[in-house]
Amino acid sequence: MPSQLDQLKKTGTTVVCDSGDFATIDKYKPQDATTNPSLILAASKKEEYAKLMDVAVEYGKQHGKDIEEKVDSTLDRLLVEFGREILQIVPGKVSTEVDARFSFDYQGSIDKALHIIELYKSIGIDKSRVLIKLASTWEGIKAAHTLQTEHGVNCNLTLMFSLPQAIAAAEAGAYLISPFVGRILDWYKASTKKDYSPQDDPGVKSVQAIFNYYKKYGHKTIVMGASFRNKGEITELAGCDYLTISPNLLEELYNSTDDLPQKLIASDAQNLDIPKKSYINDEPLFRFDFNEETMAVEKLREGISKFAADAITLKDILRKKING
Repeated sequence: MPSQLDQLKKTGTTVVCDSGDFATIDKYKPQDATTNPSLILAASKKEEYAKLMDVAVEYGKQHGKDIEEKVDSTLDRLLVEFGREILQIVPGKVSTEVDARFSFDYQGSIDKALHIIELYKSIGIDKSRVLIKLASTWEGIKAAHTLQTEHGVNCNLTLMFSLPQAIAAAEAGAYLISPFVGRILDWYKASTKKDYSPQDDPGVKSVQAIFNYYKKYGHKTIVMGASFRNKGEITELAGCDYLTISPNLLEELYNSTDDLPQKLIASDAQNLDIPKKSYINDEPLFRFDFNEETMAVEKLREGISKFAADAITLKDILRKKING
């Protein structure tokens, strides 16, 4: 019997590795890899990645009028260095995140994204192999729309916890979205003091709803479930376009030969009664409908703050190295 990892790939799901620790990525043969400031921070503390830090610090020392500009330049280059190494392992794309402090800055997000793409280009990596990760705020979604339509830059809209965010992202023409499964489960467990089976998992149900909406209305944006807490969440989403999975859960799938049937089937969505909505030209409606979802509002806020905090921690490490 093939492993559950191989079975998952056979359902049509593209497997992506959610890690900055590229030493672990190759074993699972993912198509793509995703990173974020938290993952890069964790990886950057390991001795084997010191040489990437050195390259970034040398670059940063020469780019910037003051220490803060040099730190920003170093961080951008470090993200791109990790991306370059990952792209030597995966055949597809790497997702590189725009600093979360730009989450409410439309133009700042665009400028930072284009700068990251230029950095990749400067080391010989075409933009077709990079996804720019942006938070699924109104400003992030509109920035993605501009990057996709005017610059041909593919975007991954992350920190997604609700259908209004997903609908707006699809209308924006985002290449891919990352609805978070485990963080939704975390919120409901804390709120209700209940445990949930994979079948009843509210994070799983959120991704199922987004997947079905996209397939019913013919949206081309890729649905990539993310942020998993257990293997059951993954097996319940077998058949989703993409799933980005941490190395520890990839290992569980790799070591199991239990049956893994396809659960999400695109053609089934045609028979579902799902109301059509539009947000991309109606910011007040988007903000109101999103605001109605307490969990989504709280988890988006928390996610932005955590990614921003980890970026600050990483910058503090880089600042010491620049001054060292």
